[in-house]
Amino acid sequence: MKKNVIDKIIDIYNRSELSISKFAVIVGKDRRTVTSWIDKLSHKSPNEEILERISSFFRYPNSIWDDDCQGDDFLDLLTKVPKEEVKIIDEGYLGGLKYIIKYEDKERFVIHSQFPGPMYRDTTVPRVYRTQSSTEIEVFKQERVERMLSYSFQTVEWYSIKALLSFCFSPIGNFYTKEQKILILDLMYNNFHENYNKKLYFFDSFSRKVYGLDTIYTSINIKNGVIFFKAPLESVIIEVSNKKLVERIHRHFTDGKEAPAHVHPSDATEILQILRRAIQLDHDLLQAYVMIDQQTQYGEIFKNNLSLSLIQRMNKEQGQKH
Repeated sequence: MKKNVIDKIIDIYNRSELSISKFAVIVGKDRRTVTSWIDKLSHKSPNEEILERISSFFRYPNSIWDDDCQGDDFLDLLTKVPKEEVKIIDEGYLGGLKYIIKYEDKERFVIHSQFPGPMYRDTTVPRVYRTQSSTEIEVFKQERVERMLSYSFQTVEWYSIKALLSFCFSPIGNFYTKEQKILILDLMYNNFHENYNKKLYFFDSFSRKVYGLDTIYTSINIKNGVIFFKAPLESVIIEVSNKKLVERIHRHFTDGKEAPAHVHPSDATEILQILRRAIQLDHDLLQAYVMIDQQTQYGEIFKNNLSLSLIQRMNKEQGQKH
């Protein structure tokens, strides 16, 4: 039996396993309209804009709507095209920004390559890497900042202890002033402290191999089975939709047996406060470590991030005191 456009939309909807509300958002219509298609109460074919929205979201070619695309040809497009597991988004800075905002719309789970994350950095030290901007870019950046800092926005953020300590104390490639460091630590403290919608983790990237997940921005959307990385090229994003891989990486940072040693979210903001005090007092890395070791239970995993020469110096100073 020949399928018309409505029949094809019904097949796509059924295969998507999405709710009517979610599908309605994708096509830009209300629930009543989508329900009328599914129940075959409406026989009027949707306009080209709606068909384009469906094709774009599910990554189907526009030929899927052709009258002669029937039977096995139609089924092949439904079953084979979504199996594309790697997609390259190379649409410039603005295109990448729009992509990130789209996929981190309601919540996000991110492993950051540097501390602080780009959004926190840009609130204090704008345009560190870029020399060009535009009104549209700044509007989207501000929208992202407001969303991320909203009390109700759900975010899980992982940073390596190495990146955290480099931000605070490394003299190499560090473009933050003392005052800017304090402002950023305060901003993140206020964003995460006693907010159950937000979780901040600091993990030890030296206690267990993480194979580069501490060196590249990684965003995991477990609900949609998508993970994307910021490629080592300006404004290029790599999207992966291999469900098993997405679940495996997500489990690596959520399963207690698999996750690297880390600071629990309930203690992470205390670490921020200790480091803030250390910077305020002009302490160096070793002095800050001693504060963390004395005031928290995380001395061991922070010690893993110290150089051998620093550990030897610390042992020597402690020996002289005794």
